[in-house]
Amino acid sequence: MTRATVIGAGLAGCEAAWRLARRGIPVTLVEMKPDRLTPAHTSPLFAELVCSNSLKSDEITNASGLLKAEMRGLGSLILRAADASRVPAGSALAVDRERFASYITDALSAHPLVTVERREADALPDPPAIIATGPLTTDALSGALGALPGLRKLSFFDAASPIVTRESLDDARVFAAARYGHGDADYLNCPLNEREYDAFRDALLAAETAPVHGFEEGMLYEGCMPVESIAARGRLALAYGPMKPVGLTDPRTGRRPFAAVQLRAENASGALWNLVGFQTRLKWDEQRRVFGMIPGLGRAEFVRYGVMHRNAFIDAPSALNASFEVRGRPGLYIAGQLTGVEGYMPSAASGLAAGIALGESMLGRGAAVFPTYTALGALGRYVSSPNRDYQPMGIQYGIIDMPDERFRDKRGRARRVAERSLEAIRQAAAKLDIQ
Repeated sequence: MTRATVIGAGLAGCEAAWRLARRGIPVTLVEMKPDRLTPAHTSPLFAELVCSNSLKSDEITNASGLLKAEMRGLGSLILRAADASRVPAGSALAVDRERFASYITDALSAHPLVTVERREADALPDPPAIIATGPLTTDALSGALGALPGLRKLSFFDAASPIVTRESLDDARVFAAARYGHGDADYLNCPLNEREYDAFRDALLAAETAPVHGFEEGMLYEGCMPVESIAARGRLALAYGPMKPVGLTDPRTGRRPFAAVQLRAENASGALWNLVGFQTRLKWDEQRRVFGMIPGLGRAEFVRYGVMHRNAFIDAPSALNASFEVRGRPGLYIAGQLTGVEGYMPSAASGLAAGIALGESMLGRGAAVFPTYTALGALGRYVSSPNRDYQPMGIQYGIIDMPDERFRDKRGRARRVAERSLEAIRQAAAKLDIQ
């Protein structure tokens, strides 16, 4: 059997390598860590989560939850690891980063058909191959990718939230609750009155930011907008954004606070918590000073400060088809955030789709393309359809084909979308002999 190559052991690369190996195809998985780390990575483990530890909603009536359900139906390694390392986060799927990455690293390292090579790839691999090097692809490989006919490279800026220790929080000010009381009280909340909110916003706007090479405000990705950029949009932008207090009641006052900062558990032990939606480019000492103004965080111990980095993605519609295969280069695929899919799950899903497509092609079974009324199929169409202003996109109902039916409410429509989608996935899994 011909050996396939997968470059990059992030979410997409790991998913692709797993799917190929499970199909009986030997795989060489090339990963440059730990010999070389990007500005955002610190661990030698595969599938390192560098921003939030949340994989977003797990509810099937949510587009993100639907994508997860489809991936589970197709034997996703990433979802298997996420379910095994889950931490409380209400209806969202959040994971213990270390357990999550260790699970995936161990599974691939132990598979008899997977050979791991720890080295940097500086040239395009010979097909059959999948490139899944992520938005921080090295200059050498980026240059090689840029030589592909018709391919343009683009970029945007991404940011991560700070992480603090649980024992350093002030329990006299912090309270546990889920918005509207939905689910268990999996979040910690720091309530602010109007005076505290205004003082915090003023300090945030006046704080010194770290210089980011090539940074332009217009190149920020909306889903990871730094908190100081949100604050600059208007006095109440934070209160209607990451600090919205709706659905919360401060037990000290019995009323809804003017604003609130939420924290979500980072690990299964509950020792570490991250500030939800508080991506930032503030200098580290400024983060300690300004975020320390938030009630309950006055003595917070920061184990990771917020960071910001430049992410690259290709102009996928100019180069890829709906199976993530490079046009004119049979057997060469590109997957993950490098293609312009945004977020952990869409990135992993693209790796799964590319792995399935390459595997089926190598086995002589023809192309594997999912219907565009599935989340997987919708992502494939998005990256391959002509788009004059191509930008990173996560999964949302706006790109999934809707049923031609009338519904009383959005949830009824969402349930019908899920039913139709998951039936297609069940049929695909049976055809692909996925156990």
